[in-house]
Amino acid sequence: MLTEKWFFIDWEAIFVPSISVFELIIRGSLVYLALFSVLRFLPSRQLGTLGITDLLVVVLFAEAAQNAMASNYTSITEGGILVGTVIFWSYLLNWLGYKIPQFQRFLNQPPLLLVKNGRMIQRHLQRELITDDELMSKLRQQGVEFLADVKFAYMEADGRISIITFDSKINSVPEPKTALKIDLH
Repeated sequence: MLTEKWFFIDWEAIFVPSISVFELIIRGSLVYLALFSVLRFLPSRQLGTLGITDLLVVVLFAEAAQNAMASNYTSITEGGILVGTVIFWSYLLNWLGYKIPQFQRFLNQPPLLLVKNGRMIQRHLQRELITDDELMSKLRQQGVEFLADVKFAYMEADGRISIITFDSKINSVPEPKTALKIDLH
């Protein structure tokens, strides 16, 4: 009797969904779009170096795959449908961003100016939850000692800070000191 359980495979439980395929697609779509909306409006620094859609794909893939493998209430087919739904929305949003420039601006925030001509823009720093000390620390880590040396500093959509110093050469390849990317994490 014990050996029967070791070799018995319930093929129906593995492959036949226990709920409607359309319900799975709707559930996957609603979760993806809800998480996308929430993450889109978080300050950029909270996201690190991953884009919003990248983060969603990783999280939702892991969840869909985990549920499919758990066999307690989900089949492999259900996990596949959820993964397919996540892939669909990720591709569709990226495709729309590629085809429609206005939509791309919704998907990825444009760079936010943090420093202009050696002066911090306080309302932008506050919006991104960056303290003056934290910004100065990141500047120093990249060899920029004084704020007055910074012509422009931008918060990029991925949470990094791009720095352009006054000694930048317009028609030459930037040296490491003149065009920097700083990761806030």
